[in-house]
Amino acid sequence: MLTSVTLSGCAGNEAQFEETIDDLEQQAIADQDRIATLNTTISTLEGNLAQMGVTISSLELDKSTLEGNLAQMNVTISSLESDRSALVANVDSLKEDLATAFSEGYTAGAAGSSAISTLDTILERGFLKCGVKESQYGMAYLDPSTGVRSGLDISYCRALAAAIGLDPDTDVEYIYASGSNRFQMLFDETIDVLIRTTTWTASRDAALDADFAAVNFYDGQGMLVREDKYPAADAGNSVSGLSGASICVGTGTTSEGNLVGYFNTHGISFNSVSVDSSWDAIEHLKDGSCDAFTGDTSAMIAVKWGLENSDDHADWRDSSDHTDVWVPVELLSKEPLAAVTRDYDTEWNEIVSWVWYGAITAEELGVTSLNYDLLKGYSCDDWDPNYNVWICRLLTENFGLGTTDNPLSDTWMQYVLEEVGNYGEMYDDAFCDGTYDGVSGSDAMTGCLMSRSGTLNALVSEGGIQYAPSMR
Repeated sequence: MLTSVTLSGCAGNEAQFEETIDDLEQQAIADQDRIATLNTTISTLEGNLAQMGVTISSLELDKSTLEGNLAQMNVTISSLESDRSALVANVDSLKEDLATAFSEGYTAGAAGSSAISTLDTILERGFLKCGVKESQYGMAYLDPSTGVRSGLDISYCRALAAAIGLDPDTDVEYIYASGSNRFQMLFDETIDVLIRTTTWTASRDAALDADFAAVNFYDGQGMLVREDKYPAADAGNSVSGLSGASICVGTGTTSEGNLVGYFNTHGISFNSVSVDSSWDAIEHLKDGSCDAFTGDTSAMIAVKWGLENSDDHADWRDSSDHTDVWVPVELLSKEPLAAVTRDYDTEWNEIVSWVWYGAITAEELGVTSLNYDLLKGYSCDDWDPNYNVWICRLLTENFGLGTTDNPLSDTWMQYVLEEVGNYGEMYDDAFCDGTYDGVSGSDAMTGCLMSRSGTLNALVSEGGIQYAPSMR
């Protein structure tokens, strides 16, 4: 038996299934897109992971290198600490050595110098070696005809010898020191002291293993000019009128630098002619190789005096009066001339300084070569109406000068006065006629090549700057 079934209901379900299938297909497509995206992300992450692996490997290598460097640095630090300990030990040892040197009263000087005082060396040797000039009348002059030396620097050398108990007439060796070799001679101990018109400058004091003592002459750089080459009237008695001049100047002297500095600063043209000595400069001046000569004014005055008073120069211009040189009014520089000792030679430097100060103090107090013996007799008696504590100290005290083995005598200044006199007497013997009484002041000096009146070399009481620290 056949049964008939109605399909209307099945048709409706089919449409619903098709819609469901469509949705599933859309969902499948979306899922495939997400899968593709995830695959891409996974691929990227895998690449990043691979790169991170490389980075990690590199960092591990760097870490290994850094660890190696750190280990090396630790070794270096350990070595440096060891070196530091050794250096500290060396410094401590040097301090002990230095303390020992000071406890013995001496300080080791620059290389080549003795660790003992020059004073002790001199006294053991038996004579003083004084470095000087030989050609500057008034400061240090050696008379070629008599062999007699004179001048302020020579008196200073004699005073030093007397102060330390030597005979100034027999126990001083004068050694010529040129402008170019004087400091080397001092350094090499060829001389004990340099008293040679040497300008005290900062660079010399600091760099030449030299220690300056007292200033025995306050000078300034001047010039000496040939009248026939540059007439004084035409030049206005001035350096400014010397344009184009050939100027002699000592090799190795401060005058060289001063000449260049002054003329360049003032826009004056010139030709520098280097010479080794004053004698060379004078010859060049005479034969016309130089139109002028520059140096310390004291030296220029001395040369002028020599040309005007010596027949040896009569052939220069067939002039009988020799008034054919002149000195310009300007000073090119300030030149404090001082004695010089080696660095770290304290006891000797103190003596060199205080001998000069003693001579100044003696003139200030009116103590001379003629009256010191009388004054010592009553200046120290406090009951005497002529008692003077300052004179007593000057004539009878050591002031601690000298070394442990060789202290100066308490009467050292009496020896100085006996041999050379006070500062005024020394100046008078050097520049004037030698008749000064030692007490009446600069105006009382006569026949002076270079007057002390109104100059820096006068005592402070006369308006100068020659002044001694207190001797007490």
